[in-house]
Amino acid sequence: MDRRKALKNMGAALGYTIATPTLLSIVQSCKSENAITWTPDFLTPDQGSAIMKLVDIILPATDTPAASELQVHIFIDKFVNEVMDQEKQDFFKMSMDKFLSKSLKTAGKEKAGDLSMEDLETTLASTLKISKDEQLKNSEAIADYNKALAANETANLNDDAAAYAFASQLRGTTIWGYKTSEYVGEKVLAYLPIPGEYIGCDDLTELTDGKAWSL
Repeated sequence: MDRRKALKNMGAALGYTIATPTLLSIVQSCKSENAITWTPDFLTPDQGSAIMKLVDIILPATDTPAASELQVHIFIDKFVNEVMDQEKQDFFKMSMDKFLSKSLKTAGKEKAGDLSMEDLETTLASTLKISKDEQLKNSEAIADYNKALAANETANLNDDAAAYAFASQLRGTTIWGYKTSEYVGEKVLAYLPIPGEYIGCDDLTELTDGKAWSL
């Protein structure tokens, strides 16, 4: 797959923006982190190791760098830690634990840090590659769970739906973090650091060769 083409309109499709000082500072701080000696802020070291492998499964190296090469795993850890409120952090952790437990059970291993790329890819595929009916069922279960939490009622979510919630969120956040990296912003998307003439009504294909703007 030509990822450069796939990334052109990815920002609009996901509906994400990077505009607040907090998010901009996260993107900048990731650049100063050393991926080899990285210590997660929110995740445990074992969870961080698994997330680092998962982002590369979602976006491996092709004609552009792998997600971990652009510090996407660090971005995710910082985003969860610094931007998500307590409720969303709790949901992220719970759903991540369910996903990793599923992977550990399938692989016959005890620690998330021991899971290989192959182990995690198997779990990611089995979690996301499900029928439309199963996706709808999981989405409804997740919505009911969050509604119950908001109403301070007893909330239960089955393991498959929780794992699906994590895998779906991780996939979207990985793509978002990848798109907002400096490399993709300058090398893949349409980049104009010093704006010039404003053209309000023209074809994006003509203006930027179909690319979404990075800023």
